[in-house]
Amino acid sequence: MFRGATRSDLEQIMQIYARARQAMKDSGNPTQWGDSFPPQELIEDDIDSNRLFVYLINGQMEAVFAFILGPDPTYAKIEDGHWLNDTLPYGTVHRLASAGKRHGVAADVITWCLEHCESLRADTHADNKIMQKVLDGCGFTRCGIIHVADGTPRIAYQKMSLTLPMER
Repeated sequence: MFRGATRSDLEQIMQIYARARQAMKDSGNPTQWGDSFPPQELIEDDIDSNRLFVYLINGQMEAVFAFILGPDPTYAKIEDGHWLNDTLPYGTVHRLASAGKRHGVAADVITWCLEHCESLRADTHADNKIMQKVLDGCGFTRCGIIHVADGTPRIAYQKMSLTLPMER
């Protein structure tokens, strides 16, 4: 079950992000999230803005992620490539983290996001081989390089929904 995150979920959400940071370090990606990303203030803002979601299986929180509909300023400029479609409205998945107890959780999150938008974008650090494998495995296309707010590059991905409305 997917639902919007609430402030009462905050402790469990922060535990999932801490586990994800450690998993990133253990897999050779120590700098993308470092020791403190995402900060609690950002998570609280995501909750208050109704853009943070949790994925529950049998009442257990298995994943947390931000899902944002509409233009993302970070994606306005892409280098070394182009978006598959730059005219359709799109959603973006950010800050996806798993509790690490089940296989396939990230794919479930991506499937859910694609049920709510015609086009889905994501980005990840060059050292985040786990997320790259997830996105490649879910049928995303590498589109180029974008730069996040601090100027560091990220690999940009896009996937089109398979359930687009028929043209009339």
